Order: sequence, then C-alpha cells, then structure tokens
Amino acid sequence: MSEYETFQHGKPRFDQNTFSGRFRHFLDVIDPSTLFVSEKRLQESVELLDRFKQGTLPPGVTDAQLWQAQKIKQAIIHPDTGEKILMPFRMSGFIPFGTPVVVGLLLPNQTLVSTIFWQGLNQSHNACVNYSNRNASKPAPASKFFQGYLGAVTSAVSIAVGLNVLIQKSSRFSPTTRLLVQRFIPFPAVATANVCNVVLMRHSELSEGISVLDDNGNVVGTSKVAAKHALLETALTRVVMPMPILMLPPIIMAALEKLPLLQRRRRLVLPVHSLVCLAAFGLALPLAISLFPQMSQISVNQLEPEIAMATDCKIVTYNKGL
Repeated sequence: MSEYETFQHGKPRFDQNTFSGRFRHFLDVIDPSTLFVSEKRLQESVELLDRFKQGTLPPGVTDAQLWQAQKIKQAIIHPDTGEKILMPFRMSGFIPFGTPVVVGLLLPNQTLVSTIFWQGLNQSHNACVNYSNRNASKPAPASKFFQGYLGAVTSAVSIAVGLNVLIQKSSRFSPTTRLLVQRFIPFPAVATANVCNVVLMRHSELSEGISVLDDNGNVVGTSKVAAKHALLETALTRVVMPMPILMLPPIIMAALEKLPLLQRRRRLVLPVHSLVCLAAFGLALPLAISLFPQMSQISVNQLEPEIAMATDCKIVTYNKGL
C-alpha cells in the first residue's frame, strides 16, 4: 500500500520507496490548487497542525483533514524560515508560471536575441525557485547561489546560441529538417545548464562530505564518497527531468502542424503549441521526478573506514537532493 492512512506529522503521505508513492507525492507537491488558498485557510491549517503536536486536537478531526492541512502549509510556508514563499516561486506554481517560459523556449525560428532572452528567463525562474525552496537550516552565502545562476545562464545561452549557429550554417539539412532540429536545441542547453548549476552550487560537498544515516535515521558519519555519488545522481536527475518536457512538444507539434486544420489556420498553432507544452509539463514533470528516490542507499564497504566502524549496518542511506 503506497498511502499511509494514519497521519504522520512532517512526513510524506505516500510511501517514498515505490514509484507510485513518489508520483502521488509529487502530484501533491506541484498541485496548483494550493495557490488559491486564502490567508484564513492557511492559518487554520497551521493552527490545526500545532494543536496536533500539542495533543489538543478537537474531537472529530480526521486524518484526511490533517494530511490536507499539512499539504497546504508545506506548499506555502518555508519549513526552515517559517516565511511565506512568493507565489511564482512555490513548487505548486512551477507549472503555471513555468509553462509560458517552456512555450517561449520551444518556439520555432528563434533569433539570437530571442534565444538569449528565453534561456536567460528560464534559468532566472529556476534560480528563484531553487533559492526560495532552498535548505535554510544551514546558512549559505548568497554568492554561492549567484555563482550557480551565472554558470547556468552562461552555459545555457552558449550552447543554445552555438548549436543554432552550427545548424543554420550546415548545408546538410533541408529547411524543413533544419527547423525540426532547431526545436530540440533547448533540451541540451537546459540539461547542461542544470548540471552546471548542481556542480557550482554543491561542489563544496565533495570536500566536506554529506551525512549518511543508519536504518533508524541516525547520522553515523560524514562521507565524501557518498557526496560524490549524490552529486552524480543529482546531475543525472537534472538531465532526465527536462527531457520529456522539452522533447515531447516538438515531436507532437511536428505531427500536428501537418494536419489540414493547422495548415489552413496558422493562428491556431501558438495556442495549440501552448496547450501541448502545458500538458507535457503537467504530466511529465512528476513522472520524471518520481523515477529517482530522494534517499539513496550505498554499501558501507564502499565508504570510508570510519563509517564502517561507526555502525553495524551493511547499507546506509543519504539524501541526494533534487
């Protein structure tokens, strides 16, 4: 069973060890309906959870109500700072506010200026979302976030512009093929920028290490080997995540644009393109994120000797991040 019926404060409602559990969890995380929660409803949710922790719940409160209250609070309130996250930068706002950017990234016949604009806007939006949802339990200098943002923008723009120029100068492609190939340029640009951002933001973990946990969730030590694995896994996740979002719409639109209706009414191409991007974003994002558990396992034998001496467990876990 992937759903926990009894409410558990601070924990996901769905089992994170299964794909279906992770998928249902992330559907909750990105649910845009929480964007419309009123201030009164938010305060009621926070108060209900506080009363649960104090053991003073009023009679008749159900587990479903507690799960819903936690969903609302986690969607709006930062867990470390306790402050409200700005609406465009909440995870629940990622699809509605990010879809126009995806539409812009995938527009055909991009010019140099439009390529730079959309790639820059995409990385700016990603940077604001990452910063707004950062782990604030350990203060990090703003320069680290700026360094990651600058590296992501530079790599994304460089690759997108470079590939566009190469394709335009290539004599091997017909005009139709050139237009089709150009539509796929955003993916390698965004994927490379994502990897660059991870490396620049988290490179210090390679020298400092990350915490590894035993079966009971207790920290048994800090491992540089686990940090290397976490960084590689996160980089892979960041490559896979945008793949369906940026690869499916060009394939679908290439087929739809051959339909007689869109051939006759070219004004419908942009609205249809936008709907395709929205559908791909809404369905593919939770699927892509759910492929990889946030908590990874590693054999103690692969880690530093002091980790093996500190625990009797043969397998330990670590948080790889997203």
